[in-house]
Amino acid sequence: MPPIFLPPRNRIMQPRVRYPILLFLAFLLLTSSFGAGFASATVITRRLTPALQEVATFDLFWEAWNLVEKEFYGELPTDTVVTYGAIRGSLIALDDPYTLFVEPQPREMERDSLRGSFGGIGAYISQDEDGQFLLSPLEGQPAAQAGILEGDFLLAVDGRPVTAEMTVNDVVLIIRGPVGEDVVLTVRHPAAKELVEIPITRAIIELPSANWHLLEQDPSIGHIQLTHFTERTGEETREALEELQAAGADMLILDLRNNGGGLLQAAVDVADHLLDGGIVLYEHKADEEEKTFRADRGGIAVDLPLVVLMNGRTASASEIVAGALRDRERATLIGETTFGKGSVQRIYDLSDGSSLHVTSARWYTPDRHQLDGEGLVPDLEVAQDESDDDAQLARAVEFLQNGE
Repeated sequence: MPPIFLPPRNRIMQPRVRYPILLFLAFLLLTSSFGAGFASATVITRRLTPALQEVATFDLFWEAWNLVEKEFYGELPTDTVVTYGAIRGSLIALDDPYTLFVEPQPREMERDSLRGSFGGIGAYISQDEDGQFLLSPLEGQPAAQAGILEGDFLLAVDGRPVTAEMTVNDVVLIIRGPVGEDVVLTVRHPAAKELVEIPITRAIIELPSANWHLLEQDPSIGHIQLTHFTERTGEETREALEELQAAGADMLILDLRNNGGGLLQAAVDVADHLLDGGIVLYEHKADEEEKTFRADRGGIAVDLPLVVLMNGRTASASEIVAGALRDRERATLIGETTFGKGSVQRIYDLSDGSSLHVTSARWYTPDRHQLDGEGLVPDLEVAQDESDDDAQLARAVEFLQNGE
């Protein structure tokens, strides 16, 4: 991992070489920048303000940290851990829960999720109460084709043991890798004693963001559930609408419950299919002119009666779609008040694989309703109880069938 260089101390260095801790604005030389739920791709170089340049030696910081090094009874953290902590501490001063620092490992997982695909083996990984990792291969995917069985115990990856101290994400990241390259899993099949080494060639594994079907209780209603907004969501929604209409659907339910958001462009793409042109949202940035996002004319499902399902976990890009459809009098919102996240984060990839999420703008619906901190109140409020019955879906069906 490349070192992070920051301002030197104004004193004689300790015998052990230490990479100084924080001036994170100084190293925002961004090799990649893109919007996640959030904004368009850009490459940016940040410069220090004169005020920061004057205090770039961080005399007070080093005064305090030198005392910690001298007096602390216990093991000191590594330079990387201290650097990450200093960044997080600086961001706390902004008092914004969405401006945050993400370490390399979760950032890689986030990147794959937003892309909607990754190089992998096609298997679910879980961890039992004893810390053992279990595999569940997907039918037709590389893991199943190579001989991985349901319930196999995973013991090592490319000879590296997996231990109870590791998380599922830790294991997932060492299994994922370049498409076309092999990864060797050491497993023990259920009810077997001997270990088996199974080489698996990685392939492109897609993460679908849309599921759709005709409702059993009324085959004239198509149900589309969007779990998040990725690079593939717009095209998946198009495919869903075309298949459902070809199968006889003449009414639609767009299910955005528990959808925490994703890419802004994906939200606009979904609105494109359901609106016949017009405004989708407004974006406000500091010291910049208002930006308007519009749907294209000629969406493929602009006339079908439409209901949107939402709840308290419907957020961000999901709220954009729901808000646009209601303000444009295109859909009725049913369920519970949404989360209320209408701020825009730009994601800046840093030199060591970590990233910085910075709130850079706020979103407003076509009627200029503020989403951030307020959310969307449904037209028809329906709480979901603890039973297995889906009261919100049932109300959506009733509304489409009876028009009320």
